[in-house]
Amino acid sequence: MSQDLIMFFPDADPEELHHLENATEGFDEKQLQMFAAMYRTKRQSTQTILLTTLLGFIGLAGINRFLMNQIGMGIAYLLTGGFCLIGTIIDAINHKRMTLDFNIAQMSECASIVMRRG
Repeated sequence: MSQDLIMFFPDADPEELHHLENATEGFDEKQLQMFAAMYRTKRQSTQTILLTTLLGFIGLAGINRFLMNQIGMGIAYLLTGGFCLIGTIIDAINHKRMTLDFNIAQMSECASIVMRRG
């Protein structure tokens, strides 16, 4: 099963793959393909989140928060310059954890949809 997951998500790090294995445990091939198609459109890469976080240093703070569906925080960052860059620095340091947490939530949502559809 993990070979299938690596094929579907070649840029996933080992921790994300571990969570993917747990989320898709017991899925048949059709369910796995449905999950992969859904999850691929919702997941974010750590590189994308880091790059959009770094935009905060040139005045476009909060784009990473919008990408992770944290609209309120995105607006707050945008209006305050990333809380005077402090929030932007913290986000740059924690971008991997933030991305993984967001992706785990998306995995859970996609897996529950796939299980309901059968």
